[in-house]
Amino acid sequence: MVRPLPAGRRGASGNTLETRSARLCGCEFGLWILRGIFYFFPVSRKQTRVAALAGQFSGETLQPYYAGYFILFNRQEFYKAHDVLEQLWLPDKHGVNGNFYKGLIQLAGAFVHLQKNRLRPAAALFKLARANLEKYPPVHEHLDVRGTRRLIGRWLGELEQSDFQRNPLDAIPAPELKLETHRK
Repeated sequence: MVRPLPAGRRGASGNTLETRSARLCGCEFGLWILRGIFYFFPVSRKQTRVAALAGQFSGETLQPYYAGYFILFNRQEFYKAHDVLEQLWLPDKHGVNGNFYKGLIQLAGAFVHLQKNRLRPAAALFKLARANLEKYPPVHEHLDVRGTRRLIGRWLGELEQSDFQRNPLDAIPAPELKLETHRK
């Protein structure tokens, strides 16, 4: 027996991302519909946990997974931020925002590495994040991308200047990312 549970969200890029779930033979399955393309997948415990986490941010004006990324990032819960945004990136990897989401995920990943004192892997992710974000205009999806790239450059510079001997997270407060909610 298939029992659909309807839901619908507007993606951060303005595209409609429809989500559905169904129970079949005792297993939970998900279906994402983005730009007319169907993505059908078994729902894992991680996806259920991440969906519940993103649900906390459903009162935001932006898509909950997108808003949740910034809230978790600013709480220094970088791994959770990565997980939440990954749910937007996975069905849209090759879409307009694919590299944008990927860059933000890599940025959070770089800070996960810093939290674990893995300085060279952090630097590698900072470089990848910067490269992915360079493809976007100065402000994209309410984010000051130019400022975010400068932030990445500062943290990468700190690592390189110390020849990967000092973790900048020990001396510098973790950054916060702010979204521009009002544009003129």
